[in-house]
Amino acid sequence: MKYDFDTVVDRRDTNSVKYDLRGKLFGKEDVLPMWVADMDFPVADFILDAIRERLNHPVLGYTFRSDRFSGSVASWLNRRHGWKIETKAIGFSPGIVPALNMCVLEFTNPGDKVVVQPPVYFPFFSAISNHGRELVHNQLVKRDKSYEMDLAHLEDQFKAGAKLFFLCNPHNPVGRAWTLEELQKLAELCVKYGVMVISDEIHSDLLLSGNRHIPFASLGKDVADLTLTCMAPSKTFNLAGLYTSVMIATNPALMQRYEKILDAVHVGGDNILGQVALEAAYTQGDVWLDQLLEYLEKNFQALCSVLNEDLPELLISPLEATYLAWLDFSFLELDDKGLNDFIIHHAGLGLSDGPMFGPGGSQHQRLNLATPRKILMEGAERLAAAVRGA
Repeated sequence: MKYDFDTVVDRRDTNSVKYDLRGKLFGKEDVLPMWVADMDFPVADFILDAIRERLNHPVLGYTFRSDRFSGSVASWLNRRHGWKIETKAIGFSPGIVPALNMCVLEFTNPGDKVVVQPPVYFPFFSAISNHGRELVHNQLVKRDKSYEMDLAHLEDQFKAGAKLFFLCNPHNPVGRAWTLEELQKLAELCVKYGVMVISDEIHSDLLLSGNRHIPFASLGKDVADLTLTCMAPSKTFNLAGLYTSVMIATNPALMQRYEKILDAVHVGGDNILGQVALEAAYTQGDVWLDQLLEYLEKNFQALCSVLNEDLPELLISPLEATYLAWLDFSFLELDDKGLNDFIIHHAGLGLSDGPMFGPGGSQHQRLNLATPRKILMEGAERLAAAVRGA
């Protein structure tokens, strides 16, 4: 079956954060929104059909996770990533961000150092600082247009007593799919210094050709024993509004402590429709995802083709994973406020402002390319025209 990613779906008046909050977030309604990380593609029919079938039953009471939930996750991880885990290692969270916060509360104490690698997904910062922990930056190093880890600096931070490390794998917003060699070197440091790892792998299914996802906890028992992995079908299958995510810990002691904090804050109850959607996605979604990845890759190529020709000074980081392009506008020589105003008021685009991703985000913007190509090309042309007319 051939799936359609070209049809434009009107998302206005659906309480869409992306479309219906444009005036509030950008100060004008006519920006083309290409910021928040959900897709403009319709949810796959086999997922919607499963939801409709459940809705044929008129009662939506409290529910529990059946064996189908963990079984579908385990099967998916084995098929897509070659990671074989037991179903008892699979837990639940209403979302990745709540899970990050719960892990900080459970596995660290006030004042403990927690390390992140900016520029990075900005809720990492608040999950640490809001709970009285010390936010420590291990900034990624930019080489030409791509990024790498500064492992020497990271080791210094581990030596200084860091208790917890947030890994973004694949990395949002810079689009890296960390290699086996990179992750092995990182793992050696974590094991050597006994630093626990929370690995955010929500973009793990969104690997462009030539790249593969390596679950951090798959690198060996010593690594798995200190790792909690966060995953979800929300980015892969456009299900963010169903608030259904997965936590994985092959170390029973870690899972027991995670489930304790989950129960303590009383957020362990399931979303009935989220459970149904996850099971359908992970049991029937392979072909749909393969076609989505082909479309996303062509989208990125089309974006680069337009911008490289019209704006050769603009640096676009290579996209190995995610559907988020990381753009370096330093050639415009604008400060961050000036750049953001230019993008909104001259280009008519609503992008994610680079500074929110922390150190290394200045003079950058993140662009969501998970949209029909017609819309993506309109965004690229708006941007090119604005810069040419500046």
